[in-house]
Amino acid sequence: MYRIEIIANKSVEDDITEALEQYIPGILYTTIPLAYGRGGDDRKLGTPTWPETNFLMVSYIEDSYLPAVKAVMKGVKDKFKGEGIKLFCIKAEEI
Repeated sequence: MYRIEIIANKSVEDDITEALEQYIPGILYTTIPLAYGRGGDDRKLGTPTWPETNFLMVSYIEDSYLPAVKAVMKGVKDKFKGEGIKLFCIKAEEI
């Protein structure tokens, strides 16, 4: 099992969610709708100076779905170049 975390611009949240739901059967996830922070040279703080925001999605998936998640996210990143879409995966164990 893997824990996947997706951090991306709020503007692409629907695209990411719809793509994952389409290609990963029965995917379960939690979304934190507003995430503030700094990535690379860009800040997303929801302030007048830095008005954009991110969202965070967390999901636990079976090992066999990891290649599909990576492919989905590559497709979204290719479509929205420059949006700072990040996918992190770590091995997880349910106790």
